[in-house]
Amino acid sequence: MIYPLVRELAAREAPVRVPVAVTCRVLNIAKQPYYRWLQQPVSERDWVDAHLANAAFDIHHDDPAFGYRFIADELADAGFTASERRVWRVCSEHAITSTIQRKRRGKTGKVGPPVRDDLVRRAYNSDEPDRLWLTDITEHPTREGKVYLCAIKDVFSNRIVGYSIDARMTSDLAVNALRMAVQRRRPAGPVTVHSDRGSQFRSRKYQHELDRHGLIGSMGRVGAAGDNAAMESFFALLQKNVLNNQSWATREQLRIAIVTWIERTYHRRRRQRVLGRLTPIEYEAIMAPQVALAA
Repeated sequence: MIYPLVRELAAREAPVRVPVAVTCRVLNIAKQPYYRWLQQPVSERDWVDAHLANAAFDIHHDDPAFGYRFIADELADAGFTASERRVWRVCSEHAITSTIQRKRRGKTGKVGPPVRDDLVRRAYNSDEPDRLWLTDITEHPTREGKVYLCAIKDVFSNRIVGYSIDARMTSDLAVNALRMAVQRRRPAGPVTVHSDRGSQFRSRKYQHELDRHGLIGSMGRVGAAGDNAAMESFFALLQKNVLNNQSWATREQLRIAIVTWIERTYHRRRRQRVLGRLTPIEYEAIMAPQVALAA
């Protein structure tokens, strides 16, 4: 801004002091706006924008996948009154952008750095329950908008030990699924939780949740779709048996259908050849009865 320069020149000692009128005439600016600025150097709008930017930085730091629309929603929940357009302007001025960009043709898209090493390396097997969990996120549209599902599967029995369903794909989606798995299973030993490099799994909240419960994080490689194929197979079954069966009117309708299929059909009625034609519940009851009772 030019006004601080005008004030600095006018505050100097003679003979280098330059009167306000002279500086304004040379710089071709009016004196009245300068004197108004002098009475209130920071305008009310700039003051509010500074607080918006500070809150937006905190929100984006917790969830780097958030774009300005999600940030605007979070700001409204925090008590800020600002239009979506204003939030966009503040985010643009401070380079607050989502880590999820539009897909480009070719293989130029970059994936975020791994927070954890790949400890699984496609070895999707376990002789004991609650030693290796796989997790991923899928989505499906309704007439109200998309529904996002984060599920966690125990490779020992293929049982879905935790899941979370929401209208937004944030780090909370992954964190809530993880909390459900821990509460249900209460694992006694070390558990490796394997995911892809999605921003939800790289977020600070999710990583903190892993550490808080003593879980071992693992992340797949870039450009290797087969790294989490075992989890994708569950989503393929869900897609075929539930998601694509009809057009869903509301998110709640689809949420109930997903939960019902997981708990009633997939766990208790759908027999799997890899489990000796047993359901996940039956397999755990035979192979690990203590875990089955606890779950």
